[in-house]
Amino acid sequence: MARLIYATITSLDGYLEDEGGNIDWAAPDEEVFEFINELQRTIGTYLYGRRMYETMVYWENDVAHEESPVEQDFRTMWRSAEKIVYSTSLTAASSANTRMERTFDANAIRALKTTPERDITVNGANLAAQAFRAGLVDECQLFLTPIVLGGGKPALPSEVRLELELLDERRFDNGVVFLRYRTSSASSEDA
Repeated sequence: MARLIYATITSLDGYLEDEGGNIDWAAPDEEVFEFINELQRTIGTYLYGRRMYETMVYWENDVAHEESPVEQDFRTMWRSAEKIVYSTSLTAASSANTRMERTFDANAIRALKTTPERDITVNGANLAAQAFRAGLVDECQLFLTPIVLGGGKPALPSEVRLELELLDERRFDNGVVFLRYRTSSASSEDA
């Protein structure tokens, strides 16, 4: 059975973008990016909200500058994965292996999770909040960045209570800390 993973880079005070919608502070260095790539190797499907998809579609297009091997590795993985974009405003996808959905359907995600091949990530705060509220998220992978933003878009949803079990942690030279948790809903499914 595939896991539904919520993975995000967040400020120390829990925001994924600042009050102006800026995420430039969250760009991973080579060490963190390489670790992210290792985590991504299990992913077969990305679930995106519109804004996150518009950010990530960057990886679909060839770039004019020379990329590092880590960036090239991520680009290859991203291009080959299936992508499902939830949007009421986008009319068409601008990447391969992508399908559009107008509404988030928890039952469709439950069915998708029964496929044993590859894991699934949910990306974007609003879409992830829907998955959390539906009890679909099995794992949280948080990259805490040593910056305090003082406000912005929260990385985790409000009005959701989950017990979490720490599975892994790692510190990076740049001060980023990775925390990996299993959710209480995943623990009850494993029992």
